[in-house]
Amino acid sequence: MKKLLVRDKQFYKLFFTLAMTISLQNVIVCAVNLADNVMIGGYSELALSAVSVVNQIQFMVQMIATGFSNGLVVLTAQYWGKKDLAAIKRCFGATLAVGMGFVFVLFAAVLVFPHQALRLLTDQTAVVNEGVPYLLITCFSYPFFLITQLVLALMRSIEKVRIGFFVSLSALVSNVFLNYIMIYGRLGLPAMGTRGAALATLLSRLIEFAVVMIYAFGVEKKLKVKLRDFFCFDKTYYRLFFKVAFPLTLSSLSWGVAMAVQGTILGHLGSEAVLGANSIATTVFQLISVVLYAASSAAAVIIGKTIGEHRLELVRQYAKTLQVLFVVIGLVSGVILFVTRPLFLSFYGAVEAPTKHLANLFMTVLCVTTVGTAYECPCLMGIVCAGGETNFVFRNDLIFMWGIVLPLSVLSAFVFKWPPVVTFACLKSDQVTKCAVAAVKVNRFRWIRDVTVQPEQKPDAS
Repeated sequence: MKKLLVRDKQFYKLFFTLAMTISLQNVIVCAVNLADNVMIGGYSELALSAVSVVNQIQFMVQMIATGFSNGLVVLTAQYWGKKDLAAIKRCFGATLAVGMGFVFVLFAAVLVFPHQALRLLTDQTAVVNEGVPYLLITCFSYPFFLITQLVLALMRSIEKVRIGFFVSLSALVSNVFLNYIMIYGRLGLPAMGTRGAALATLLSRLIEFAVVMIYAFGVEKKLKVKLRDFFCFDKTYYRLFFKVAFPLTLSSLSWGVAMAVQGTILGHLGSEAVLGANSIATTVFQLISVVLYAASSAAAVIIGKTIGEHRLELVRQYAKTLQVLFVVIGLVSGVILFVTRPLFLSFYGAVEAPTKHLANLFMTVLCVTTVGTAYECPCLMGIVCAGGETNFVFRNDLIFMWGIVLPLSVLSAFVFKWPPVVTFACLKSDQVTKCAVAAVKVNRFRWIRDVTVQPEQKPDAS
C-alpha cells in the first residue's frame, strides 16, 4: 500500500524553506502597509480613511501584479523542472510586456480622473479631497512595482527566494524612515501629512526597484539576465501566456475589482468608522495571512517543477501531503489572529473607540475565514494552477465572488440593513464555501498537465 503522506525530508525542507522565506518577504510587504496605516492613523483619522480608500486602488495594482506573477510562476516552474532557462526568460519577457500594458491603463485612468476614481469607492467628500493628493503621487509607483514583482516571481520560480526578503526589507526601512520625516515634519522638513505618506511610498518603491535590478543584473548568475530578456518577440510564448497564465491574471484582476466593490459597499454605509475599521482589520489580516499565500507560492513551485520533471505519481503524493499542511497552517493562523487582536488595536492611538470596536468585530470574523483561506487558496492557486488548470480557477472565482458573495452583501447592506459586521461576514464568506470545491478538484487529479512548449510548437500541441 502506497504511503499517503510524503516521508522525504527534502520535500519538507524545500516547502518550508520556500514558504518561510516568502512569508518573511510578505510580512515585510504588509508591514509597509501597516506602517503607513499606523503612522498616518497617528496623524488623523480622516487621513487614515483617505489612505484606506486610495489603498483599494493600490490593492488592485497589487492584484494585477500578483496575477501576472502567479501566471509567470506556473509557466516557468515547469520549464525549471526541464532546466530550460532560455524558455524561462522568454516567458518572463512576454509576461512583462502584457503586464505593463495593464498597469499603464490603470495609471492613466487615475492620473486623469482622480476624483472620479475615489468617488466610486466612497461618498465621503472629505475623504475624497484628502485622498486625491495621495493618489496622484503614489500612482507613479505602479510600473516600478510591477517590474519588481515580476522579477521576484522569476527568481522564485527557480527557487531563488532570499532576494525577495532583502528587497522588501529595503522597502520597509525606507518607508518607515521617510514616513517619519515627511508625515510629521522631521529633520528640517515641513509636516506634509497625507502627501508626505504618499511621497514616502513612492520613494520606497523606487528603492526596492533599484535593489532588485542590481540583484538581477549584477548578482544572480544562474539565469544571467540581460536587458534584452525584458523584451520577448516570440509569438509562441505570447500564445502560451494567454492560454495558461492569462486566466490567473484575469482571476486576480477580477478579485481586485471585487475587493474595490467590497470597499465601496462598506464605504457607502455612511460612516467613517466602517472605513477605518475595515482598513485596520484588512491590514492586520494581510500581516497574519502571509504564510497562507506563501504556502500557495511554495506549492506552485514544487508541483510545477515536479510535473516538468515528469514525476507524475510523486505529484499526487505531494498534493495530498500539502493539503494536510494547509489545514494546519490555517488553524494556527486563525488562533494567532484571535489572540493578537488587542495588541494590534493598541497601535492605533488616534482612532476613536467606535472604530476600534468595529475593527475588533471584523477581525473576529477573519479568525474563522482565515482557516478556509489557508486551505482553498493554496489548493487552487498553488496546486491546481501549477498543473495548468488555470481556467478552472478563474471560472470558480467568478461564480463565487460575482454570483454569490457580492449580491448577498449588497442585499445585506442596502436591502436588509443588517449591521456592518454581518455585511463584512458576507463579503468574506467565499473563503469558507470554496473549500468544498477545492477538496474535490484537487483530489480528482485531472489537473496534472505539462503546459510547456518549444518555439517551433504550437501552444495547444501539449
